[in-house]
Amino acid sequence: MRLPVFLPSPLPNRHESSMNIEQTPGEQPEDSSTDQQGVDVNAFFNDRKDASGGASPEGFRCGYIAIVGRPNVGKSTLMNQLIGAKVSITSRKAQTTRHRITGIQTHDDAQFIYVDTPGFQTRHANALNKTLNKTVSNTLTASDVVLFVIEAGTFGPADQQVLDLLPKNVPVILVINKSDYMKDKAMLMPFAQKVAALRDFTAIVPVSAKLRFQVDALEREIRNHLPENPPVFGPDDITDRSEKFLAAEIVREKVFRLLGDELPYTSTVLIEQFLQEGNLRRVFAAILVERDTHKSMIIGNKGARLKEISTQSRLDMEKLFGGPVYLEIWVKVKSGWADNEAGLRAYGYE
Repeated sequence: MRLPVFLPSPLPNRHESSMNIEQTPGEQPEDSSTDQQGVDVNAFFNDRKDASGGASPEGFRCGYIAIVGRPNVGKSTLMNQLIGAKVSITSRKAQTTRHRITGIQTHDDAQFIYVDTPGFQTRHANALNKTLNKTVSNTLTASDVVLFVIEAGTFGPADQQVLDLLPKNVPVILVINKSDYMKDKAMLMPFAQKVAALRDFTAIVPVSAKLRFQVDALEREIRNHLPENPPVFGPDDITDRSEKFLAAEIVREKVFRLLGDELPYTSTVLIEQFLQEGNLRRVFAAILVERDTHKSMIIGNKGARLKEISTQSRLDMEKLFGGPVYLEIWVKVKSGWADNEAGLRAYGYE
């Protein structure tokens, strides 16, 4: 069977990227087989009630699409583009996504339920990373289609470890993101063919999620592999997550964006109160860090950095929620929270 490969011309340009394919698979990551069999992957995937009340047209397609890949290949940006709204936070910092985030796009003939997963972690063997990897594994076992996202020109052991996790009985589309970064576009086809030799992919689609290049072509290919089912969510739903959850994610994104590599990845955000008074939302958030020095980094000189985090977060919340937001943020020190399984559950990690 001929493998569909979508390589339109011309591809947009961005920056030069070398082609680097490391074929050595490397060792299986720790806990890679965790919960692969006999696990309850939550009612989230199993609840496929007809949200249309029987009014969906004949031949309507609906299914769950898992977006997986190593950290920092653009999974969250891709999902936001596919659904046309920002529900999954993004930054250049690895491990920005920590939860299973759902984005929903509904058309007249299909409903796409995208599941953005954390990047599979091969470093830092703490409780947080083990929890993130378990989330990835559970999501894979229950999805109808898998998007395996890699970066154009680069395929290394970390990509291979994610590839080794993908189930054999689910359609897998190879998504080559950041295709605009390749200076020599003639190298894209050989690169795609080398990766395609590693697995029987359903299709290969080069995209640039940031520029929305080829995103519509990817959506059409996904639709071809969705099962015939009525819609699970309403036509206006864009996510199954609460506004409280989204508020925490927005603040965490600003922390990562404004501090970059200065702050260790072991920081999180708790919403201590989320109140709605008419159209006004009052949000009281705590940024959780492990050391006093991290607290000082976030606060900044005379509170300038924390003020910037608060301002950008509030503006994003107002845009997403469609109304005014009153936001207060504190910074708290909680040593060892990222390696405490009970604490992780208390902070909302699955």
